[in-house]
Amino acid sequence: MRKSLAHKIIESHLVSGEMKAGQEIGIKIDHVLIQDITGTQVFLHFEAIGLERIGAELAVCYADHNVLQVKSENMQDHLYLQSAAEKFGVWYSKAANGIGHQIHLEHFAVPGKTAVGSDSHTPHCGGIGMLAIGAGGLDVAVALGGGAYHLVMPKIINVHVTGELQPWSTAKDVILEMLRRVTVRGGLGKIFEFTGPGIGTLNAQQRVTITNMGTEMGATTSLFPSDEITKEFYTRIGRPGDWREMLPDNDAQYDERMELELSKIEPLVALPSLPDKVVPVREAAGVAMEQVLVGSCTNGAYADMKAVAKIMKGKKVHPQVNFIIHPASRMALELLAEEGYLTDLLKAGVNVAEPTCGACIGTGHVPAPGTKSLRAINRNFRGRSGLKDDEVYLASPETAAATAIFGVLTDPRELKMEAPVSELPASVNQNNINLIPPAPAEKAKALTIRRGANIVPADPKDILHDSIVGEVLIKVEDDISTDHIMPAASEILAYRSNIPKISEFVYYRLDPDFSRRAKEKKGGFIVGGENYGQGSSREHAALAPMYLGVKGVIAKSFARIHHSNLINFGLLPLVFADKNDYGKISRGDVLEIDNCLASVEKGEFTIVNKTRGISFKTKANLTARQRELLKLGGLLTYTRKTGMK
Repeated sequence: MRKSLAHKIIESHLVSGEMKAGQEIGIKIDHVLIQDITGTQVFLHFEAIGLERIGAELAVCYADHNVLQVKSENMQDHLYLQSAAEKFGVWYSKAANGIGHQIHLEHFAVPGKTAVGSDSHTPHCGGIGMLAIGAGGLDVAVALGGGAYHLVMPKIINVHVTGELQPWSTAKDVILEMLRRVTVRGGLGKIFEFTGPGIGTLNAQQRVTITNMGTEMGATTSLFPSDEITKEFYTRIGRPGDWREMLPDNDAQYDERMELELSKIEPLVALPSLPDKVVPVREAAGVAMEQVLVGSCTNGAYADMKAVAKIMKGKKVHPQVNFIIHPASRMALELLAEEGYLTDLLKAGVNVAEPTCGACIGTGHVPAPGTKSLRAINRNFRGRSGLKDDEVYLASPETAAATAIFGVLTDPRELKMEAPVSELPASVNQNNINLIPPAPAEKAKALTIRRGANIVPADPKDILHDSIVGEVLIKVEDDISTDHIMPAASEILAYRSNIPKISEFVYYRLDPDFSRRAKEKKGGFIVGGENYGQGSSREHAALAPMYLGVKGVIAKSFARIHHSNLINFGLLPLVFADKNDYGKISRGDVLEIDNCLASVEKGEFTIVNKTRGISFKTKANLTARQRELLKLGGLLTYTRKTGMK
């Protein structure tokens, strides 16, 4: 068999299972990425397992979400993270050093390595030939300790790329075009591997933009080869010794194939409120925008910022627009300043914010009710911006800059100027003073971890009982994201380390009474539609409901990471055998499941709706390992019992 690059990397890291689509495999993880709002739980899980030093080759903790430290609890988290990192053998990236995915790309990523991260956009580094996957914090904690990362073997989809992007069309438009075709649900259980003559026209940063936002398709990850384009990138950033060639075989076999002609892609925009509601900018042009933002891990790189600066030079932000940029790294900001582009941005009236995830997760620049916001970021899920009923559009940095100038959604071709090309930095200073190495093992033993009063872990779930009864606590629609379940707004982020406190905010935007009702009813069930739990990897969307006594979620289908997180915390992830049964359940109905243990083994459950006097069938897509996890109450108890494997 002629092998894809994904197959080659997985095969070289395989520790259990067979590489057959649909079967569970375990792979050795080389790099572990941790970020601050999910990282506290990673380290708390790591401690709860009983580990004292990492077993992974390399791990880095990035303080990139809670950078503004709007509450004292935020700094408590960072002090805990930095002290735990130093003790356990993890690098620490200080607040405002930049977004972890981009910093890892610049300083640590190596083609052919595997990585798992407690953030759904970990596939960022797939752009340079690294198999990088987002996961929940408990899975990351196990990988941190040297254990395998388990996943169902994905299908490998070949995206055969031809042609070359036309002026004003960008890598962001490429991934928007893929989302238009594939949708936010179409990448489930798949790895997208890019090949073909067209990839030779995309630089490393353009490739990274595409793999980063492949997450929005629900993909396990996305991957480009490491070739001469990648080699040139590593030479530029000062790490030529870390480059290695990683290519698929000629005529490699794939499960599916799709064609992508770059020359046919024009400037695109995703309308509110899903990343796949994509149309040409020219068709939606003219919509007034009160806010424009460029940044995040997807579009905050030096190349993106420089393109915006070139467009804004000598121009002015429209009087009715607030234009903000969030660089992805301090390096990008330093270079923009040294080269004079930062001055051009400031003179144009652009608000230059810190290198951080920031507004992308709703912790700043929250839109006002009734306004519209155009953002060169990765997600526009309803409410993610911090406003419940927001109207957020997604587009390229170039489209964002044009819109900021005219005050209405504008096709950048209307600027009537030469289009900026995507330019990589001439160099990257590898002596990053904001990257703190861990203490040597012999010194680490004497170190004390700094634990503020806000560091409050949750106890593991009890073992699975054979009979379960509970009310339907909430019934929600299709495409519910983890932002809906557990938002990331500033008033909530302070409690990511405090599960009892953060559990008060579960579903609070959709149903402010949910937490109180769940406690009063001593738990129950959640009923959902298609693609339940899409978006962020935040395990709090499973961990906090577990704390409230939720016994399981019954949905039409699940997003990959959230499905794993539910199992990891002992919650039943059940899928309607007949999707029409979704319409036969209401909030407040009392559901009963008998013979749970036998049902877990079969993967088939009969649920009795005692309120309506009917029953219906559900299925659970479980591997043999996951069946054992559920019986024991989750991955933490399982790992304590079986050890790191």
